Amino acid sequence: MVENMRRVRTFGLLGTGVIGGGWAARALHFGIDVIAADVKPEMEDWIRGAVANAESALARLTSAPLPPKGTLTFTTDLGEMARRADFIQENIPEQLELKRRVLAEASRHAPAEVVIASSTSGLMPTDLQRDMQFPQRFLVAHPFNPVYLLPLVELVGGRDTSPRTLDAAQAFYTYIGMHPLRVRSEVPGHLTDRLQEALWREILHLVNDGVATTGELDDAIVYGPGLRWAAMGTNLIYHLAGGETGMRHMLRQFGPCLKWPWTRLEAPELTEQLIDRMVEGTQAQAAGRSIRELERLRDDYLVAIQQVLRQFDIGAGSTLRAVEERLYADSAASLQVAGEEAATAGQPLKTLETEVRPEWIDRNGRMAEGRCLQVFGDAADALFRLAGMNGVDRSAGGAFFAVESHVLHHAPAGALESIFVTTQVLGVDGNGVHLFHTLKRRSDGRVLATGEQHYEYASAAQGAAAPMHTAVRAKLDGIRAAHAKLRAPAQAGRHVVFPGK
Repeated sequence: MVENMRRVRTFGLLGTGVIGGGWAARALHFGIDVIAADVKPEMEDWIRGAVANAESALARLTSAPLPPKGTLTFTTDLGEMARRADFIQENIPEQLELKRRVLAEASRHAPAEVVIASSTSGLMPTDLQRDMQFPQRFLVAHPFNPVYLLPLVELVGGRDTSPRTLDAAQAFYTYIGMHPLRVRSEVPGHLTDRLQEALWREILHLVNDGVATTGELDDAIVYGPGLRWAAMGTNLIYHLAGGETGMRHMLRQFGPCLKWPWTRLEAPELTEQLIDRMVEGTQAQAAGRSIRELERLRDDYLVAIQQVLRQFDIGAGSTLRAVEERLYADSAASLQVAGEEAATAGQPLKTLETEVRPEWIDRNGRMAEGRCLQVFGDAADALFRLAGMNGVDRSAGGAFFAVESHVLHHAPAGALESIFVTTQVLGVDGNGVHLFHTLKRRSDGRVLATGEQHYEYASAAQGAAAPMHTAVRAKLDGIRAAHAKLRAPAQAGRHVVFPGK
């Protein structure tokens, strides 16, 4: 059963709407094939459009080396999807009987070791798994829109769910860059939606009573608590509000306010008048912009916020940083054996294999010069990992930093072309490394660019160059000695040549 869960190479989607499209975009981005099943054939065009719309934001989320994108296929045959998938995510409408029936059918086709998860925003997993075969492999995995950018996914087990199912699901979602939050107990609405619903009820009351418009209420969040919520939740923020004694003082000072008649626990009746006010308010906020335009605006700021938070290693930025570290490690590990053999044989090391991403293309339709330098930086990082450097060294306050780089461009590269980098170690001293990279096109082996770099090992604590770790130095020295047998690159030590002089 789940104890022998297979590696997830194909992600099955049961239902394709907004959430299904988000799941597809995220999985494909991390190199996992997707097979999407929907009873409506026209949803194939829809999901392909949703994936295409997400690519721009996903491409800018991280510059870490990614595996080749997965392949998307579509079927109207639920059984075909279930038989081919290594992990199934259900995303059909929030109707208990419908979900229960479709999940049961999927479970009859899916092998016993395939985990089946539901994206339900509020239904209980025990209710959903009732009629399934092997209900131990079922859980709720509730994401948030847009799934391809927001990392949170709530994991909730039912009465029959195996702990190993939760462990396996947590590992998979972490692999595709998410932050799995394991909910301790089954409750309707899980955790986040219960919090959101409390705020939503107050919004409906305030609009219904004519106190504020939808735009004014959104401003009350956007310009205030919303900015804080991006990195700190309500509890930690209120802990800060208590001053030096934290939450205890905060509750003693502001706790009595909880008895004041501020809030309404029951939602107001959704009269036509209230619905009209909500619609008019949000249409005014949209200001004529289409849903797709607003989605792109939302995606742009979500990427920017996560990249800022990454610098502080907090909130969603921590999740982004962690998946980047894994991507760099995976890239280096995939070349580890070949690198060891090449070093022993005195050959340049293949330090990077990737493809030219569409967002790397400049206005002339070729790989931008800055992207060549980025690729050479990734190649150097892979070499340092091969030599023993890893995240532990960086967390201890030491790392290699480029102090000088020179790139020479030989031929253009187009979008989606497969490329690779070989690296030659020209010199090593107490804290410095001299490298020469060659970027080639896989299809014909043509040299596209060369790069010469000087890296220094630096201690963050000292704020200056420092001796590199003994083991790392020994490994690099060994590679340098092997590479000393190679012919020196003709471009090494070259300065900028300008024929006009």
